[in-house]
Amino acid sequence: MPPTPTSPADPGEPRIRDRGDACPGALRLHAADDGRLARLRLPGGFLTGNQLDALATAADELGDGSLSITSRGNVELRGLGDACGAPLAALLRDTALLPSDTHERVRNVVASPLAGLDELGCADVQLWARELDGLLCGAQWAAGPSGLSGRFLFALDDGRGDVAGLGADVTLLAERDGTAVLRMGRRLAFRVARAVDAPRAALAAAEAFLAAAAEADTGAWRVRELPDGQHIAVGAGLERAGVAAVPLPPPPGAGSDGTERSGPAGPLPGIVAGPRGRAVSAVAPLGRLTAAQARALLPAPADEIRLTPWRGIVVPGFADDGAARARLDALGRAGFVTGIDSPWFGVGACTGRPGCAKSLADVRADATPVDGPGLPVYWSGCERRCGHPQGDHVDVVATSDGAYRVRVRGRCVPVPSRDRLAGTVAGARTDSRTPTPR
Repeated sequence: MPPTPTSPADPGEPRIRDRGDACPGALRLHAADDGRLARLRLPGGFLTGNQLDALATAADELGDGSLSITSRGNVELRGLGDACGAPLAALLRDTALLPSDTHERVRNVVASPLAGLDELGCADVQLWARELDGLLCGAQWAAGPSGLSGRFLFALDDGRGDVAGLGADVTLLAERDGTAVLRMGRRLAFRVARAVDAPRAALAAAEAFLAAAAEADTGAWRVRELPDGQHIAVGAGLERAGVAAVPLPPPPGAGSDGTERSGPAGPLPGIVAGPRGRAVSAVAPLGRLTAAQARALLPAPADEIRLTPWRGIVVPGFADDGAARARLDALGRAGFVTGIDSPWFGVGACTGRPGCAKSLADVRADATPVDGPGLPVYWSGCERRCGHPQGDHVDVVATSDGAYRVRVRGRCVPVPSRDRLAGTVAGARTDSRTPTPR
């Protein structure tokens, strides 16, 4: 898991770091309690069938037999041995999953998972993701000690508002008039005159951030960590890149970190109809797939699998409802969440024990299914709450005394006893009338 951020001495002071970014990658493995951990960036969550099969093989032969889907639609391999670095890198290179050794940790790009698959979006931002990935890998300034951190995030939204609320550093929103809106955290917004220029605009904004971070000299890794009042010369960067754009007011209703507190979540499990046939959407319970479950997604009729920031999977390319239904039923038998009536729908958890040394509990074992509709539920092993969802959710956090604290919308929900925890969580999910904070 990522190291604990350095906290400022006073909450009102800007965060200052005196160390480099140790975020794990595909080549820089992290020593976790359950073995080495590799985090593989997948711009737009995109995988071919051959690539997914290769990752399943890596999980089986080098790791603990499972793949973890992260809150950015990336993949983690856990339980890797000390000598696994070289064979893993070779496997990733052979399947085009490692296009740049130097830039592999900065390829943090999420995109609307259903872009181009239904008729709700304004542009196929999955194509933007691939172009931006190429631009990032070709920009020498983006990598290295003075480049982007492994946490800096791009979000490419096709206009439906799904990934726009994920708190990205640079967000692009496609518009129906052929333009795009560029947002830099909650600080700045521009209208890009031509949507075709959107990937170049995102790259220019990231370069402007690095210049602002260097000027601030606080070791900021993300836009929200810059000191208040720090200028980011995005407009000048867009002009140098030849991108026509005009400034806009900051987005209304954004949180202090640039996230939008409401809006649609990810694709619901089921069948998605659109101009390219049918797609199947499912969710990995608690974000974990065994190698066998990963292979249950194959063959992919369009040779494309999309992983989502909500720990889901989208497989497009089915010719009709019958073919899509047959695959969805097969995924259900393999253990996927394939409908909103599943008690595991909307339930997530961090790694917890035994994999994470900072965790106070085995949250994956403690997490319980919840019947009925309601808010998402997320179980965290410590106060860092790694991977927790944006927006309203039931926040279940392990405490040092072996218990759990439950909160909804910032309010504590009393837990009478450990054996009544599941009922408390279920009640909090469906009832927004929570007691006042303790």
